[in-house]
Amino acid sequence: MNNTIDAKAKELFRIERPFAIAMWEFSWIERRWPGAGYEDWDQALTELAQRGYDAVRIDAFPHLIAQDIHKEWTLKPVWNLQDWGSCSVNRITLYDDFQNFLKACRRHRIRVALSTWFREDLDDTRMRILTAKDHADIWIRTLKYIESWGELDNILYVDLCNEFPLDVWAPFFTRYGSTERESQQAADWMREAVGEFKKAYPQIPVTVSYTNPFSNLDEDVSFLDFIEPHVWMTNSGEFYHQVGYHYERFDDTGYTNLALNGERIYRESKEYYDRCLIKEIEHVAEWSRRSGKPVVTTECWAIVDYKDWPLLNWNWILELNQLGVTTAAATGRWAGMATSNFCGPQFVGMWREIGWHQAMTDIIHNSKID
Repeated sequence: MNNTIDAKAKELFRIERPFAIAMWEFSWIERRWPGAGYEDWDQALTELAQRGYDAVRIDAFPHLIAQDIHKEWTLKPVWNLQDWGSCSVNRITLYDDFQNFLKACRRHRIRVALSTWFREDLDDTRMRILTAKDHADIWIRTLKYIESWGELDNILYVDLCNEFPLDVWAPFFTRYGSTERESQQAADWMREAVGEFKKAYPQIPVTVSYTNPFSNLDEDVSFLDFIEPHVWMTNSGEFYHQVGYHYERFDDTGYTNLALNGERIYRESKEYYDRCLIKEIEHVAEWSRRSGKPVVTTECWAIVDYKDWPLLNWNWILELNQLGVTTAAATGRWAGMATSNFCGPQFVGMWREIGWHQAMTDIIHNSKID
């Protein structure tokens, strides 16, 4: 076991305790119509801090910033069923809004982690990324703007691509043929992009976030400052298959099946599915021990997709997420974690559980880094 991980993690992130982080992805700027949750950033951030969170992970749209930070961009929806981001065509302009959001986070003492889902605009600007160096360069340009605004010191870390190399988020890479994270092609791309970024900003922690599988505990992550795996009960076991949910993005068949079957199937085999989550967390903790890298997880613990919807109760989701938080916190490997990937004002059924959030963030803050 790497017994110096505690000091390393504290120095890396400039923290005195593990941080509680919420994923606000592209919702922070896209969901600003009446009732969408982010119309008033000060209100949303006040409520986030009230619940005990001290960090937020957002989409910085680096490919659009690098192309033209002053342009009004028209974005296509990545889905119309989920409540992350916009369910229809939308427009954003980044220069003022990005700067003002970062300043609002500072006012509320919320650190900012930067990621990107490489949202698709009408011209599909993300496809102009042809090399790993291009990938790094758009991030370097983005951070230069942040530095010029005086906000660089509040940046917690940079995630060069959400769940690389899934085709939905990284089509600029998968057009070359590889969709496997552990392929040599993907490893070479990640290593080069991280290396180029670190030349410009060696003081900023950098990673590339992953989703399952996490089967190879000896996967080389030496070039990353930390690992950012996204961990759910559904990563192992056959829950979604049993439910009949297949990540449909523009067809409500999956959500209908989830509403009719999800909680029932979980309750019928609760011990089994709880164990699936625990084993997944223990697996990632062992990966952390072997690699000597601290863990940050911003998308977790129950199931991947959920929302306020008929017949979708939040109680079992809260129970699973509590199991995830307590299990991960006890391993001593997490420098920061989320309580779920539904921790935003648009998910009313979860957001209103203020006491639950406060109890979970207390567990995170009071946990030890091994």
